Amino acid sequence: MSLRHEKADVLVIGGGTAGFGAAVAAGRQGLRVTLLEATTKIGGVMAFCPGMPWGGGYPMDQIIGGLIEELTLRLVKMDPPAAEKRPCTLENFGPEIIYDHDIATLTMFEMLEEAEVRVRLGAMALEPRMSGNRIECVSCCDRNGPFTIDAKIVIDCSGDGDISAKAGVPYVLGDASGNMMAVTISFFMIGVDWDAAFANPDPYFEEYASRGIAEGRLHPDLAKLYLMRGFHDQTVFCNSVHVRGVDGTDPVAVGDATQEGRRRCHQLAQFLRSDVPGFENAHMSMLSPTVGVRETRKLQGVYRVTGEDLARATKFPDGVVACDNPIDDVMRSDGGLTHESAIEAGNFYTIPFRALLPAKIENLMFAGRILSADPVAFASVRGMPQCMTMGQAAGTAAALAVRDGTKVQEVSTDALIQSLCEQGINRLSGSQPQPAQVC
Repeated sequence: MSLRHEKADVLVIGGGTAGFGAAVAAGRQGLRVTLLEATTKIGGVMAFCPGMPWGGGYPMDQIIGGLIEELTLRLVKMDPPAAEKRPCTLENFGPEIIYDHDIATLTMFEMLEEAEVRVRLGAMALEPRMSGNRIECVSCCDRNGPFTIDAKIVIDCSGDGDISAKAGVPYVLGDASGNMMAVTISFFMIGVDWDAAFANPDPYFEEYASRGIAEGRLHPDLAKLYLMRGFHDQTVFCNSVHVRGVDGTDPVAVGDATQEGRRRCHQLAQFLRSDVPGFENAHMSMLSPTVGVRETRKLQGVYRVTGEDLARATKFPDGVVACDNPIDDVMRSDGGLTHESAIEAGNFYTIPFRALLPAKIENLMFAGRILSADPVAFASVRGMPQCMTMGQAAGTAAALAVRDGTKVQEVSTDALIQSLCEQGINRLSGSQPQPAQVC
């Protein structure tokens, strides 16, 4: 069997929110774009952890704009609406976007089609073939066997940064000690009496959880229950089951954690039915097919975003997205759950484009949770709206690099920021504040 060979202007690896943003942005610039996604869906965690709200989309209660705003408004304007803006009940989080995840996934596929992106599902990027400091092509595979893709620009949005690491980009796993945030598996409870379930003012249901732990009916890591009203009536999204100490780059470990997580989800669902008012007649549904992995590799970029940058509310000249998320750290090692404020109330910081660039590889960018950031900054920047906008910035930069025939490190940040502002991304350098959108 002869090796299949394809060409593209831009190869986007990974179809999560960052990959979606990169592919749509590059496609709308007229480039030939191929998007590789190893699973059966695009959307990443929002598709495989059904109901996960888009938190972080409203720094200082103003939407960040760009593709996340366009996607949200498409859903809001449907009849009946498929998304809405709501306040988050958890501490230090601002407003979030809640949506029908099936319709959101359908709409994202439609936006990729409109941008003429070639979407390859069930396809994996395996190895980059290097020519000096450039990726010459990427070897891939699908159910029909191996193939290669020649691309002028490669954007790694895989979440784990496999191709970037194999191309020689330095990285660290987790924090300074190699500890990574816990992985999580989620589910819905259907048929919940909302009035009874949320009558208790404690957003974490800690009194109930402590009793379940003391009686041996809940795992000790379920001391705080993340139970959130779903988009549809009488549904509750349960994002509580965290499994510690899992290396998300190890597929065997991820599989083991998924099965352990399923057991804990079933245990929690039974406990909710028996002990928590409002859940008496509810049942578990839409158990995620795999755990959601928050943190693996952090790639080393031209610039590394730090906790100090956040605390100073730094607005970088090459900032590509605004953020005010708290330090949302989930059970690294023996730690607990924290939602500490990253910056003073009423302020925001920006994520610099340089954090998406390797120092040496001339035609590679990365976006999403593999950006260059220290553990403190990472715990704030990793929200899905920010990841989508990082991808949008990388896809836009790819068009500039192809147009000008430059290395990605030489892309004009002035031209990039101007283009992103024209695409509706708010509060970048030189842009004027826009009126708050209420969805």
